[in-house]
Amino acid sequence: MAGETILVIDDDAAVRTVLTRALMRAGYDVRTGANAAAMWEMAAGGEGDVLITDVVLPDAEAFEVLPRIRKRRPELPVIIMSARNTVMTAIRAAERGAFEYVPKPFDLAEMLDVVRRAIEQRQRGLLEREGANEAEEERLPLIGRSRAMQEIYRVIARLTQTDLSVMILGESGTGKELVARVLHDYGKRRHGPFVAINMAAIPRELIESELFGHEKGAFTGAVARHAGCFERARGGTLFLDEIGDMPMEAQTRLLRVLQEGEFTTVGGTRPIKADVRIIAATHRDLKKLIAAGQFREDLFYRLNVATVRLPPLRERLEDIPDLVAHFVEEATNEGLPRKHFTPAAIDRLKHYRWPGNVRELENIVRRILAIHAEEEIGPEIVAAELEDFAPPQSEALAGEEGDLSQLSAFAERWLQAHFARHGDDLPPPGLYQRVLREVERPLIAAALAATGGNQVKAAQLLGINRNTLRAHMKALNIDMMKLPR
Repeated sequence: MAGETILVIDDDAAVRTVLTRALMRAGYDVRTGANAAAMWEMAAGGEGDVLITDVVLPDAEAFEVLPRIRKRRPELPVIIMSARNTVMTAIRAAERGAFEYVPKPFDLAEMLDVVRRAIEQRQRGLLEREGANEAEEERLPLIGRSRAMQEIYRVIARLTQTDLSVMILGESGTGKELVARVLHDYGKRRHGPFVAINMAAIPRELIESELFGHEKGAFTGAVARHAGCFERARGGTLFLDEIGDMPMEAQTRLLRVLQEGEFTTVGGTRPIKADVRIIAATHRDLKKLIAAGQFREDLFYRLNVATVRLPPLRERLEDIPDLVAHFVEEATNEGLPRKHFTPAAIDRLKHYRWPGNVRELENIVRRILAIHAEEEIGPEIVAAELEDFAPPQSEALAGEEGDLSQLSAFAERWLQAHFARHGDDLPPPGLYQRVLREVERPLIAAALAATGGNQVKAAQLLGINRNTLRAHMKALNIDMMKLPR
């Protein structure tokens, strides 16, 4: 594929140099420019097989020029790169017909792969020729510039250009409904209604009525006709939250609607066309539910056409400053006093595991703004609030299935708090052995208690030999006489 010409537009000379060298090593010709005028002159003049441009240029935003370039050169693939790593950048890039959005700082190998794919698509004549969408940019619907969120933005940007069913996976409090609203508000059905229903919050006997509606007299208490969610969402998006909690009988009815494209109300006989985009969400492991016979596998594949996996907040701690600023701004607009979180306070927030994710962070920020008189929020206030919000030890260890990941999560929170208590200093040397000793002792004691003090069985349970077990018992001073029976 050597010989194609790549246009590189960026006012940062270092970026132009790095990209030029990498592209030339890959066998491409390269033309560069530092502003929107140069980009327009080269692209409109017919130069280049692929255009790579930054969003922010000295004389104009690339987004202002791209519609004209798309009109003049609809076959030219455009790769947008930007340090504005927000979901709106990705969405605007998709709306203006960009082939791909690559956040800065980018990986050169990834950029070369994107260029290769752009050229292949151009040569096959499959480059989409959608007109520019001049929708006015609104406030950011999602917050975060971490690498963990960048791929989410790119996936969301692609999905806004389709009408596919989407499954959003993530822990409670990660923002699944926010993502669903972005997919609706910036998608093809934006002018239709967005209807959300939480499967976990509706009594089992009312779910079918809520989804599909009912006729007057269909059952006791049905005193009037009721339009269900499918009917109310006609032409728009239906968001099925906590889909993993849907009863099996309702799953069967939903599957039939998705297969046939129409439904009937409870007590009704006239079929109604189901004109909705389905977005489902859950914090549960649906594959485990399928294996347990609690969720239909055929429904799973109907819903899971495209997947968005939201990272927990503990995997995107670098987003906490932006999230805190956003929540402070929102709360201030609602009448709460504006306050400033010091860098040390933000750092203290980063040392917490956030089992409740972004929702928990928002609640803590609002609580601090509401009840603390200080205008400057320091780490001591944050530490006190985190201690109040932390679940009791028994709750922290009691997971939905009581698996070992809950123990790991509790240990991680304990260690974060342990390091935080030492401030800028480190704990004394020997931490590894101290922690292992504290975990090993109750583990061995529990195994011995469970086997009635039978050391052979306890050793087998633990996966060690009896001599090793006896050595550890001696070293840990485990007294057989004091073990619980």
